[in-house]
Amino acid sequence: MNIQDTAASRSAYAIGEPVKRKEDSQLLRGQGRYTDDINLPNQAHAYILRSTVAHGRIKSLGIGAAKAMPGVLAIYIGEDLKQYGTIQSALPFKSRDGSDMKKPGRSSLATDKVRYVGDPIACVVAENLAQAKDASEAIEVEIESLPVMTTPDQAVAAGAAAIFDEVPGNIALDFHYGDSEKVTAAFANAAHKVKLKIINSRLVVSAMEPRAAIGSYDAGKDRYTFHSVSQGVMGLKAGLVGMMKTTPDKMHVISGNVGGSFGMKAAVYPEYACLLHGAKMLGRPVKWTDERSSSFMSDNHGRDHVQTAELALDAEGNFLAIRLAGYGNLGGFQGQMAPQPPTLNTVRNVISLYRTPLMEVNTKCVFTNTTQLNPYRGAGRPEGNYYMERLIDYAAVECGFDRIELRRKNQIRKSEIPWKSAAGTTYDSGDFPAILKKALEAADWKGFNKRKRESKKHGKVRGIGVGCFLEVTAPANKEMGGIAFDADGGVTIRTGTLDYGQGHASPFAQVLSEKLGVPFEKVRLLQGDSDELLAGGGTGGSRSMMNSGMAIVEAAAKVVEQGRQIASHALEASPGDIEFKDGRFVVAGTDQQIGIMELAHKVRAGLKLPPEGPQSLDVKHVSEGAPAAYPNGCHICEVEVDPDTGNIDIVKYTAVNDFGTIINPMLVDGQTHGGVAQGIGQTLLEQVVYDEQGQLLSGSYMDYAIPRAIHSPDFDVHSHPVPAKTNPLGVKGCGEAGCAGSMTSIMNAVVDALSAYGIKHIDMPASPQRVWQAIQEAQKEAQKGAATKQ
Repeated sequence: MNIQDTAASRSAYAIGEPVKRKEDSQLLRGQGRYTDDINLPNQAHAYILRSTVAHGRIKSLGIGAAKAMPGVLAIYIGEDLKQYGTIQSALPFKSRDGSDMKKPGRSSLATDKVRYVGDPIACVVAENLAQAKDASEAIEVEIESLPVMTTPDQAVAAGAAAIFDEVPGNIALDFHYGDSEKVTAAFANAAHKVKLKIINSRLVVSAMEPRAAIGSYDAGKDRYTFHSVSQGVMGLKAGLVGMMKTTPDKMHVISGNVGGSFGMKAAVYPEYACLLHGAKMLGRPVKWTDERSSSFMSDNHGRDHVQTAELALDAEGNFLAIRLAGYGNLGGFQGQMAPQPPTLNTVRNVISLYRTPLMEVNTKCVFTNTTQLNPYRGAGRPEGNYYMERLIDYAAVECGFDRIELRRKNQIRKSEIPWKSAAGTTYDSGDFPAILKKALEAADWKGFNKRKRESKKHGKVRGIGVGCFLEVTAPANKEMGGIAFDADGGVTIRTGTLDYGQGHASPFAQVLSEKLGVPFEKVRLLQGDSDELLAGGGTGGSRSMMNSGMAIVEAAAKVVEQGRQIASHALEASPGDIEFKDGRFVVAGTDQQIGIMELAHKVRAGLKLPPEGPQSLDVKHVSEGAPAAYPNGCHICEVEVDPDTGNIDIVKYTAVNDFGTIINPMLVDGQTHGGVAQGIGQTLLEQVVYDEQGQLLSGSYMDYAIPRAIHSPDFDVHSHPVPAKTNPLGVKGCGEAGCAGSMTSIMNAVVDALSAYGIKHIDMPASPQRVWQAIQEAQKEAQKGAATKQ
């Protein structure tokens, strides 16, 4: 292939091109390798016995009969694992009084009490899974029931039983942000103020692949190997090192293909210590794969916040202050990052893209007798935006403003950027008014009334909702950017993020191909082996392309510098005379040149190099990472409501997003579609429900509704990119924005439709039953009012 052909080939894979995902051919043929696909020689199988009581004191555990059953190798209870560490929150929060957040450690298996239905009590290891299950049923468990509290208001009520003895009142963190005096004064002097209690409902994460893991132990090396799902092997490794009380060199973590996570698989779980302990004690690998019925109880749940939100405005509608006060449910244990979404992430995201000079957030993070909570797609970002957007629509109705003009009036203008917000963040880029304008035009906002009249002819009520959003992505973390020119002629990128469905391989290869001119098809990606990595922050917080992308760019620059020195020997020229362009090292002013792939081949073939210089093009680089970015956009949703059944159909959905530089528009659109679908699930379908005894009533797909294809409309997605100034690629992150735009626009559209009955607010999920009931009650109230007037 000549130079021109090579350049043309690279242009097809350049940054900004909709390149297909590298892994799809393998995955669609069923050739992916997930954790449950792995079987090690002589492996045993584990089964976890879980509590059927939500809150109680363990009086006795009888395991004698179970241990004697066929195939049983071992049964571990809490006492057997006391030598190991506990799971604790990784966050250094302080309460408003200055005291440290309370962090009761979580043992791998319950020792004194059980704190929710699903709490692990025992681990049975047997030759096969059926034998382990049979033995678990023979374990005799006696639990003294204690009072059950499934909601924060129950848990903080006077006289409520303590879920942890060291946390009286069950409040782990009394979080406060903002200047209370100034905010109070702003509300006192406001011409308009509105107040709305908003529930952000609890969700089961329901990733396609359940959690699974295999623990093994090499006695000769005193070293563990752990195959597991994760969102990044380096983070999981650090957690396991702490849990097992070992050192990093004694822990090897491997993640293969991962079938979805959305935050849920990032954490260390109690089952993992059981597997590693069993492997060490038995001298053979121990495998465990969760079942869906168990995962509903044991996987970290998402959301579950309640906030009373207030907005103060002057006579012209300018925002003066926003104030939140409420609860974040932690569940029976404190997830490692659980306090972050309803506290600091709400602070950073609730003011969104509006000029809001003052803010105050008061959130009590509370233990309850429910499954533990942890971040779920967006981790406080969609929640924060949702509170603001509902307040704006509510204020427009209550105070007589036009909802679009109210947004326009308060949006930060392009000329005002960089903008320092009341949350202490600084927006570096964006054009929020232009995006709103573009969204209104694309959605045909002006033609809505005509469509509304058509719906009415068919007995339906139609609503339209706008949801502007701005997210603050996760902050910088150290990230590896390793580049290796392999013996087979390929090029391997090593980086510590992890693809669990996003499709990292293609966009990362597009970046490297553009920066080094290496053939796209030759680039492979290695992310899931801790022994191959120097650092890695994992995937989460919409930061993968920012951090891994930055690390790849920096590593590529080092490759070029080393290449100049090496090429000087291949071309017999001074390094200072060698330029790099379009994948080739060229002696300036001459036709002497060599391609980077050819140079790598020469090095492997034995090109003689001085010992004091680089010996290869390979680079192992650790980047400090990119600061947070601010993806933003505007989504507009139209719904039709059938008043006779309460059923809601999304009939039109428009999205305009600013994700900065778009590396691969096809994958970005896919991320938007997926995020919107999950927003549809939360707003219209999904809800975790417990009864008074803490039993999970929505414990299977028979009781818990997730969105299907029939619930999703055709998405009309547009891009209005304004490159970020905080990282060399100008990217902003797109993984969580679909939830932020959809939750706000869908619920605003539903309320707009229901406004025909005088309804001003309804909480998620807007299920047919809930909507029908709201309509019935509104109609009864209207009839009472009419009768009173007569």
